[in-house]
Amino acid sequence: MPAAVPSTVASLFRGRARVYPQRLALAGVGGERTYGEMLERVQRWAGLFRAHGVGEGDRIAVLSRNRVEYLELFFAAAWLGAVVACQNWRLAPSELAHCLDLVEPALIVASPAQAERVADRGEPVLVFEQVEARLAEATPVEHPVDVDPESPLIILYTSGTTGLPKGAVISHRAEIVRNLVLRAEFGIAAEDAYVAWSPLYHMGGAEYSLGTLMSGGAVFVVDGFDAEALAGLVAAHPIGWLLLMPGMVGRFADLLEERGVKPAGIKVCGVMADLVPPADIARITTLLDAPYANTFGATETGCPPCSSSLIPVGVAPSSLSKEQSPYCEIRLVDEDGVEVADGLPGELYMRGPTLFSGYWGAGETGFVDGYFAMGDVFVRNPDGTLDFVDRRKYLIKSGGENIYPAEIERVLLADPRVAEAAVVRRPDPTWGEVPVAFVARRDDSVTEEGLIAACKAQLASYKKPKAVRFIGFEDFPRSASGKVRRHELERLLEDA
Repeated sequence: MPAAVPSTVASLFRGRARVYPQRLALAGVGGERTYGEMLERVQRWAGLFRAHGVGEGDRIAVLSRNRVEYLELFFAAAWLGAVVACQNWRLAPSELAHCLDLVEPALIVASPAQAERVADRGEPVLVFEQVEARLAEATPVEHPVDVDPESPLIILYTSGTTGLPKGAVISHRAEIVRNLVLRAEFGIAAEDAYVAWSPLYHMGGAEYSLGTLMSGGAVFVVDGFDAEALAGLVAAHPIGWLLLMPGMVGRFADLLEERGVKPAGIKVCGVMADLVPPADIARITTLLDAPYANTFGATETGCPPCSSSLIPVGVAPSSLSKEQSPYCEIRLVDEDGVEVADGLPGELYMRGPTLFSGYWGAGETGFVDGYFAMGDVFVRNPDGTLDFVDRRKYLIKSGGENIYPAEIERVLLADPRVAEAAVVRRPDPTWGEVPVAFVARRDDSVTEEGLIAACKAQLASYKKPKAVRFIGFEDFPRSASGKVRRHELERLLEDA
């Protein structure tokens, strides 16, 4: 029998553009596009990329704040079978260099504000504001390349436990299925809009915009958390999932109350309920008349494994037990890889069609017998729900950003006057969690201000410690193997 030619992200988008050429596709920073206009521009972007030698499997690095053209690039790359490596513009120069070196881009596309940061690297650089005339002259690529759906589509970076970012490779297959799963579990209609305010180098900004444009909805592009702009969109447009990060929920609720905003219709709001005060969940769901997403997922997995639980409108949850998605399989295992009994903590292993394809240049690191080891510990309850216990490898989530202590500790320990350093998380009413450093000094000339300044110079600003506590070297609590016990340091913060 002849093999069927599978759909890709590009071919599904083309299908929507042919059916709804006059429907709004994009609006916000950078202008507006109907589906017909966006299709033509995607074909011209693909032609421009091809003229620069970009072909199937090549990487295009993008370094820019949110703008509608960024989303056009996703589909233009998909059109050619190329891969978009989404760069975090908040990174320090050495971090950014690592991320670019990792993927060896054939081409870099940057905003004017970021172009100088990559001008001396050697790869060709296209600057958004300087390419419009070239787009008009580019030869459109009429038909998307039929690539294997397992082919990479985007690379989203996630910090490793060593502190060096890893590039999570997400295929056409994964993006298509993630879109379908989200709509099935949250009841989102094909025409529902999405607001892309979170950075497009993140899963939240990139993936759900791609899914919306594969389905025929409009994406409203906002450059960061602009509460006034979000409130205006909430009042004017039916929205499927309004993504709200910890740290912004309370502030957004305040604005909605002050303005008396009446939503045009929202199906689901929020994310990461574990890091949001329960009272804020009750407030925001009441104001938006939409349940809160009590999910647990990752860049590597999408919204599963725990994406079937919603917190009802007006409820301040006393429990955040989660329901497993029906679109994945999971195991909870101990340190020897043996499944644990109900009621006992175990690391969550997952497999399913939403999974990523491994880390760029590192293959299937993190996979065990076909399952992805998430590094997160859960307990299964008698009713089958799952309770999050902790991260197996210590991670700080601050305002939606992942921070690993090792990347901060490397900077602190690079100072020869520092004898020991350990970074822990501290609860924060705005950001959910923030990093705090414990340091043992060899020299009293070391100051809190100096260490924080060193971190700010070498790391993204959100990664710098919010405070430095000086203690004696012998006061660091350690395990039998000599490792610092972070949870005991957390208790010192609580006692203080």
